[in-house]
Amino acid sequence: MKILAVEDDAVSRAVLRQALRKLGHEVVEAADGAEAWQLLARQPMRVVVADWAMPVMDGLELCRKIRKAAEADYTYFILLTARDATGENQQAAADAGVDDFLTKPLNFEELWNRLRVAERILRYATQVRQLEEMLPICSYCKKIRDDKNYWQQIEGYINQHTGTEFSHSICPDCYQRVVIPELEKLKQPSK
Repeated sequence: MKILAVEDDAVSRAVLRQALRKLGHEVVEAADGAEAWQLLARQPMRVVVADWAMPVMDGLELCRKIRKAAEADYTYFILLTARDATGENQQAAADAGVDDFLTKPLNFEELWNRLRVAERILRYATQVRQLEEMLPICSYCKKIRDDKNYWQQIEGYINQHTGTEFSHSICPDCYQRVVIPELEKLKQPSK
């Protein structure tokens, strides 16, 4: 898995890089949140392990920016910090959208466990996204079932979700198959 390691301290970044590589991951590095944000704009990554306290943009601000971005794929965010795991600090991290919280010094086994959870969550997130991309549609009337189990016309569903307006017409195939036979029936004398 490709992981973005964000740490302003060069020694701590090297320790994190080595730990991630030892666990078999590809590592992309950034020295602060602003650099990480630029990297993510160029090449999205599904896992970010970031220090909390950094110059320019700290880990919480980076996480907030990632959460505000409307990306198709979920990014799992692990906050690595020297701060104590107090309830207040964990609350601040959770409010920013952080998925997991690790305290320094880096514990290899804890990192390994958190990354296993990240892989599982990302796999499930991908499966959910794929299911959400499927629209149940009636084979006969072409109504679509929404997530509240309500069946509605396809035009209404698309309008509700995208704002698209529709005008109706008849395609050439349907004109030949449906309209012309109906017109022919109307031309025939009634019995």
